[in-house]
Amino acid sequence: MDGMLSQDEINALLNGMDLSEEDGGGESSASGASAAVIDESLLSEVEKDAIGEIANISMGSSATTLYSLVNRKVNITTPRVTLSNWSNMTGDYEKPCVFIQIRYTSGLEGSNILVLKEHDVKIITDLMMGGDGTNTDGELGEMHLSAISEAMNQMMGSAATSLSTMLGTMIDISPPDASLVDLNAFKSGGDIASFLDGAFVKISFRMQIGDLVDSIIMQLYPVDFAKTLYETFINNQMENSQPASASVSVSEPQQIQNISPQTQNIPPQMAAIGGNGMQQMAMMGMPQVAMPQMQNMNVQPAQFQNFTTDYSGLQSNENIGLIMDVPLEVTVELGRTSKSISEILDFAPGTIIELDKIAGEPIDVLVNGKFVAKGEVVVIEESFGIRVTEIIK
Repeated sequence: MDGMLSQDEINALLNGMDLSEEDGGGESSASGASAAVIDESLLSEVEKDAIGEIANISMGSSATTLYSLVNRKVNITTPRVTLSNWSNMTGDYEKPCVFIQIRYTSGLEGSNILVLKEHDVKIITDLMMGGDGTNTDGELGEMHLSAISEAMNQMMGSAATSLSTMLGTMIDISPPDASLVDLNAFKSGGDIASFLDGAFVKISFRMQIGDLVDSIIMQLYPVDFAKTLYETFINNQMENSQPASASVSVSEPQQIQNISPQTQNIPPQMAAIGGNGMQQMAMMGMPQVAMPQMQNMNVQPAQFQNFTTDYSGLQSNENIGLIMDVPLEVTVELGRTSKSISEILDFAPGTIIELDKIAGEPIDVLVNGKFVAKGEVVVIEESFGIRVTEIIK
């Protein structure tokens, strides 16, 4: 019928879409309209504020780490926390970009994704390799992804340390996995991470690195992970606040008892302030009324326990069994050498790398990176082994 709107046109109007897009086909418009609908009740404003504060503190420590890597001033602004989905995110962000997935292995269960622009990654990796940040020509390769993975590993490691302090539990992460993603090539985010198929939490930061970078980075959380983060944070804050309030309620009356305006010659207008008021004046830098020295104090010399040279109690091995099952990483090092980046880029199958060890010289045995012994290589059935010849004291 002439002058009547079709159902697809009505749906497009209700969802704020441009009717001109209908020419491309009703199927794409309908899918775009459904993707734009997000249930905002999944996350309350209080939860968003708390998650934003957690992310702010975490990324603050990450900025310090990034500064040490690029030797440039790094500024990451206060984050903005919103609910989003794949359709909305891909429409707002530059393409292509780098997705860096971080999984929590201890303290928290789940993962999050850090999203950076391709050009920003090239600048960061160039600075890490000693450049001035202007060598950004060419395609993003494995070397860039490896370098940004190492940078994110250190940055998110610092963030995990901050989270451990805030949440009161030990938190550890797996090595980050970086990949170049063309957002136009994915109709949904399930091929990258399953939680990207539905609604997720998007935390946006403005990152500035000197005068080279001024752009937006994003951190993506599953909704259930964000809620767990919020609950753990709130529970830890409540546990820490209870002992503090109890100690204050006991100490305040004792401080007020010693203040007597009549005996201390305090002017009448100051007498109504009370003990708490005097403390507040001191905190604000206001002058206080001088108090005479109290009399009849019982002063006694301090008594200390005598120290002896008997340390037998400290040398007991009774508790050594507590750490007997702690695993340590043992590394056998054949030798080392230093190469420039240009030399490394020239590596090819068949390239021979000369090490700093002389043929027949004992090789080094390291435990958790510490040099502890020397040895010689042996063959045990079909595997290499090491026979320890000297223990380093």
